[in-house]
Amino acid sequence: MEGARLRAEAVPQLPPGLPLADAYRIQHAVVGRRLARGERLAGTKLGMTSRAKMAQMGISEIICGQLTDAMMVPDGGTVDLARLIHPRVEPEVAFRLARDVDLTGPDAEVDILACVDAVAPGLEIIDSRYADFRFSLPDVVADNTSAAFFVVGPWRALDEAAREALGDLVVELVIDGEVVERGSTGEILGHPLDALRALVPLARERGFPLTAGQVLLAGAATAAAPLRPARVEARVARLGTASAVAERA
Repeated sequence: MEGARLRAEAVPQLPPGLPLADAYRIQHAVVGRRLARGERLAGTKLGMTSRAKMAQMGISEIICGQLTDAMMVPDGGTVDLARLIHPRVEPEVAFRLARDVDLTGPDAEVDILACVDAVAPGLEIIDSRYADFRFSLPDVVADNTSAAFFVVGPWRALDEAAREALGDLVVELVIDGEVVERGSTGEILGHPLDALRALVPLARERGFPLTAGQVLLAGAATAAAPLRPARVEARVARLGTASAVAERA
């Protein structure tokens, strides 16, 4: 998987029937190679947070992947499409951890929201490394949930008013000034904060540390759109805009 990413060359699907636990082990190994080269863990991304996607895939729980500092693109920065195979983009809601989440206690005792201090609009650029854009759920997990790059817009305090508003904010994906996808934060597991709560048992089970300073991407609020050379924006009502410029070097 790591070779496919570095060379921007698609690979065949993994053998059918791969257990999800093994897929997460592959993911940890892939990310571990990046960390061994000097990258730092920067956060966690949630996937399959749409009820419709869950039903389509026949699953009942979210999945997650890992973000490193090398995946971070400054707000308004540039994404090189030449490094990607099947680039797509989706709007996100991002959260910031102000302190470590203690994953040693029972789920009911872990209040992840008490560890979050800020929220922001975000963009995620995803890139499946599988040939013909064909993959199973374990394939996606092993491929680090297609993580490629992410952008975080301006942070704002996650106060009580912001928490209440987050349940149903309009989200737009804009490419070269045209709205190509529109949705609601309610598409993220019913409420983005519920997605964060759902992360706790998964992070404990799959060995994902949740530490101060990390970015948490709660999941896409719309369908992903193919990414071509263009200016792309995620507009989230009351939160603002995150943007990037995609170009082919």
